Amino acid sequence: MDTFASPSRRKHVLAKAACIAACAIATLLLGLALTSTAPAQAHALEVEACTASPNEDGGNRILGATPTRVTWRAHSAEDESLSRITLAFADGVELSADKVKVTGLSGLDRVELNAQASAPGDGTIVIDMPEAAPAGVSFLVEIYNVVFPADGGEFQVAATTEAADGTVNELGPLGGTITVSGVSVAEGIAAWLNGQGWVQAWNSNKFLHLFFDPAIIVTSIPSVFNGWLAALGIVVIAFPAAIPVGFVLALMRMARFRILRAVAGTYVNIVRGTPMFLQIYIAFFGLPLLGLNINNFALGCCVMALNSSAYLCEIFRAGIQSISKGQFEAARSLGMNGVQTMIHVIAPQAFRRVIPTMTNELILLYKDTSLLAAVGIMETVMYAKTITAATGNITPYIVAAGFYLIVTLPMSRITRAMEDRTGTHKVALKKKPADKEPKSVTKQGWSPDLNAAKDELAIKTADL
Repeated sequence: MDTFASPSRRKHVLAKAACIAACAIATLLLGLALTSTAPAQAHALEVEACTASPNEDGGNRILGATPTRVTWRAHSAEDESLSRITLAFADGVELSADKVKVTGLSGLDRVELNAQASAPGDGTIVIDMPEAAPAGVSFLVEIYNVVFPADGGEFQVAATTEAADGTVNELGPLGGTITVSGVSVAEGIAAWLNGQGWVQAWNSNKFLHLFFDPAIIVTSIPSVFNGWLAALGIVVIAFPAAIPVGFVLALMRMARFRILRAVAGTYVNIVRGTPMFLQIYIAFFGLPLLGLNINNFALGCCVMALNSSAYLCEIFRAGIQSISKGQFEAARSLGMNGVQTMIHVIAPQAFRRVIPTMTNELILLYKDTSLLAAVGIMETVMYAKTITAATGNITPYIVAAGFYLIVTLPMSRITRAMEDRTGTHKVALKKKPADKEPKSVTKQGWSPDLNAAKDELAIKTADL
């Protein structure tokens, strides 16, 4: 028989287990009692947040080397009356005690604290309250003209409090991290300009400040430059794509088949007869309704190319029709067919003649890229509009106009250089009046110029 099954053995085991359980319960109750009677470590303040205001023109970044405002909010404990608050910033942060505002709130009521701020120079702001603040007060500390290092980085503000009874409590860096962006070259130049006396005198004039603020010009150039590159990219893609389409449409308009003329004529008349702004809206808001979702940049290039092709069609048609019929007849007499005549004889002459008009169309297409800002494409005008909305200043639009002029003004000189190389300008020269022509022979006979006698003598000598 198993000894464990005997009644005496069973009673002994149960008694031992009951003793162990009783000891464990007693230990647990003692621990709970000690925990409940231990004094709680209460902080003097509960820091709610520590933030900085964005100081970027046209953006929401916090820039270094640029004054900003730091806001620190905290709530004191119900049994703590504070007489001093010390806020410690990182090394390299410039602070000014003259620009510190301390507000106390008890619920919705404002509490007069009579706080006095000082900046010892070690990157700290010390706020002394001669009369200790009431317990349970919420503090709102606003520090203006805080300048973070130009390199940027992440910064935290540590707080230390001193109670009315002299108890010091170090809270450490609470309330969140302030992320500061490094200052670019343009922003550094703008900050330097704002500190110059002549810039301040310049901006004292309302017109000059609104349209030609030097600091905003400097800060706007990098952003508008990005939009300018986007506009150039659209033109570089759209205009070359429009040239072959426009040339084919021109040939269709001059074709012998009525259907081809009707199709090309209908397309050209519709595109030229409606505003490009409306065509952009139809493409960008109509195609998505059909389930066609195209990249905005690619769609903008397509709309620009199709619009320009209609105008190039008429330009090419006028250039082709300006070629005399003798050119066609001479080419056919040499055994060329219609396609060969067009490719080798007519088209090269027509292209040379329409270069100035094509250049004008290129300039118009480049300027019309500004219409794409209405559908959210980040080109020149869109960037300028964003900065203007943030600064309330018209200067970014003036900067955008300057970028347009960078392309349009040299275009006329480039056109002239192309004409000089191809000899097109010789065809366009006006014929001089008859009384100024150095010719010695006219339709009526010899002209009465000074060289007439010499010419007559030369002829008579030749006859002999």
